[in-house]
Amino acid sequence: MIRASSPAAAPLPSPTAPPDSATFVRLGRAFHAAFARFLAALEANGDHAFFHPHPFDAEAACGLVALAEAGPDEYWLLATADEVLAYGMLRGWAEGYAVPSLGLAVAPRHRGRGLARRMMDHLHARARARGARQVRLKVERRNLTAHRLYETLGYVFQDHSPTELLGVLTLADRPGAAA
Repeated sequence: MIRASSPAAAPLPSPTAPPDSATFVRLGRAFHAAFARFLAALEANGDHAFFHPHPFDAEAACGLVALAEAGPDEYWLLATADEVLAYGMLRGWAEGYAVPSLGLAVAPRHRGRGLARRMMDHLHARARARGARQVRLKVERRNLTAHRLYETLGYVFQDHSPTELLGVLTLADRPGAAA
């Protein structure tokens, strides 16, 4: 979830480069506590207004770890040894869909550092490696920051509901993507 700035939001620390030690790891038990803290930070920041694939509580963290370890859907973290900076998912394969749904969120204190684009690139590569020709996502109409990012990545949007747009990216159309 990339959140649009709001005048009422508390100021964020000035952006700096993410820690060099941040790497992509699959969500699993080793990151359960850090992931639970990440979800709690999203909840405290009010991010459920823009990103709502699941609750942001400790029980949801446990359930997502179990799903990540057991199923064909993919849940990824961009993390250091003790902190989750960003979280992304490709879901739908478990239900038999050929086109996975993509979702992502960046920790409030790490926004504005290019982590959303980095996570998107990683998830697109993972989907492509799994044989997906497209990915889809939903974005709140008022989440202009996210919508702009998705457009720069090549997503094409259509109306989904009064509050959401549905974006689809054909992976073969991405620069550098294999057809």
